[in-house]
Amino acid sequence: MISSLLTFLVIGFLAIVVLGVTMTALGMAIGLASFLLFKVAPLVAIGWLAVKLFGPKKSKQISDEDRKWLQG
Repeated sequence: MISSLLTFLVIGFLAIVVLGVTMTALGMAIGLASFLLFKVAPLVAIGWLAVKLFGPKKSKQISDEDRKWLQG
């Protein structure tokens, strides 16, 4: 009787510990995902947009002077 009671007590304690660790890991994963989504992603998007709008434009043809310099 006492051994089965102690067994249930140990199993219950282990279940609570495992559940606590699992919930902590899940909470950290959700916290990291929300941080990346709401803090980092907007900054990256603004930076990408700024580079696209204000970055140097690529010219499709090179000038004659550049062609002479490249050919030596």
